[in-house]
Amino acid sequence: MSLTGAEQGSVADAMKAGVPWVRTAGVEFAEVAADRVVASLPDAPEQRNHVGGPHAAVMFGLGETASGAVVLAAFAHCLDRTTPLVARAEIEYRTLAKGPLRAEAVLGRPAKDVLAELDSGKRPESPVRVTISNAEGVTTGELTVVWTLRPHR
Repeated sequence: MSLTGAEQGSVADAMKAGVPWVRTAGVEFAEVAADRVVASLPDAPEQRNHVGGPHAAVMFGLGETASGAVVLAAFAHCLDRTTPLVARAEIEYRTLAKGPLRAEAVLGRPAKDVLAELDSGKRPESPVRVTISNAEGVTTGELTVVWTLRPHR
């Protein structure tokens, strides 16, 4: 499902307003759709590790942020009845990252299937797969974040 330019901006603005770290770290959103988000993070010396790349926590933070943005884009229309929450996450660091980073997050299940579970009274889970890459397009990390939709009671 595609989002209008205003809807894309709305997701980016909501992430920056609702998650202070996103604004503080300087995360930007290049693409926002209901099934895919691309976010980026500039190289910042104060966020580097002992070998000159972005700290592992920064890489995780970018990936988790991109995953949250795609969940928000996919399920924003039902936030009046559910709260998205991270259930678990796993990251693999592939190679030393240097410079600015890009994270591409892809919703792992069709949103309609997740919503069908929610409507049936279940607390659905959906994985979001994230690929983190450097400016040359080399994959530096991969992350899977499993999100749940907790129904409001």
